Amino acid sequence: MRLADLTNALESIAPTRHAESWDNVGLLLGDPAQTISHVMLAIDYTAEVAAEAEQNGCEGVIAYHPPIFQPLKRIAADSVIHDAMRRGVAIYSPHTALDVAGGGTNDVLADVLGLGERSPLKLAEVKSSQYKLVVFVPEEALAKVSGALFAAGAGRIGRYSSCSFRAPGTGTFFGEEGTNPAVGRSGQLETAPEVRLETVVPISKVEPVIRALRHAHPYEEPAFDMVQLAAPAEGVGIGRVGSFAEPVERAELFERIKRGLEIGHLLVAGPEAGTIRRAAVCAGACGDLLDAVISARAELYLAGEMRHHDAIKAARAGVTVVCTLHSNSERAALKRLRGQLEQRLPAVVFLLSQSDRDPFSIR
Repeated sequence: MRLADLTNALESIAPTRHAESWDNVGLLLGDPAQTISHVMLAIDYTAEVAAEAEQNGCEGVIAYHPPIFQPLKRIAADSVIHDAMRRGVAIYSPHTALDVAGGGTNDVLADVLGLGERSPLKLAEVKSSQYKLVVFVPEEALAKVSGALFAAGAGRIGRYSSCSFRAPGTGTFFGEEGTNPAVGRSGQLETAPEVRLETVVPISKVEPVIRALRHAHPYEEPAFDMVQLAAPAEGVGIGRVGSFAEPVERAELFERIKRGLEIGHLLVAGPEAGTIRRAAVCAGACGDLLDAVISARAELYLAGEMRHHDAIKAARAGVTVVCTLHSNSERAALKRLRGQLEQRLPAVVFLLSQSDRDPFSIR
């Protein structure tokens, strides 16, 4: 199985276009053409996880937190990244793309609580994957230019190809000294009948499409615009908020969280008794979504961690904050991700790391 098959499967489960703009998701290290047969899943790619992956013959690691986040200025011989590069170990990070994904990290937390109908706390910033190309072409060259653009990858919308819009008009130009215009002469203002040709171009095809345009267009300097399109809202986002079918005691929810996340202790701020009907969740550090939680009238907020003053603010607003420690709120999602990958790639062995754990413990 090629690494590209794994990255394609991960992209279908947790599209990277939904990740937060500050994040570093996707394939961080590795050759898409390399062969893989064993892959380990972990929250953090630590030295212990690296050693465990090597012992189990894993050629790839899915590390939820990206081990390469900021640009690297040097890679020392004693670093886990240097070791992975030396051994040819591929590393992929889904991070906030998995948080946003349906059935991903935050839906796992919502399922642990038993929330029914739910919605995101904050909609994702969807990144457009398309540009619009507008080029002005003499009518007699229209077929040649459009054909070259389509052959290079432009003009595809869903299952339709060779898509474009065309409108006639008049172009003007003044060729300065040294120019060699295809129409008219240099040194005087010229007008020429042209067709405005519009089509779409995937980001990955921009370079070959522009190259094809310049090669096929009869003008010495073809006039064209390339504009990134706004992405339509997809209704996905970070965190979840929803309601219970029936009121639930806070104490019962505390026990559900411990069982579902397989942890023995919780950090709780705010009211600890009484029933609630509405709750919110967000894996990891989620204090920046507290205002959204309060606005959504959630009475309990399950997160990985929260700053001191945010916890006070939540308690003052009557919201019960439940913190599990950062990675404890994320680790349960790895089990579901492994199941999804096993269905898509049955030829690959997927292992959950046994050495991966939160750096903090409660004694």
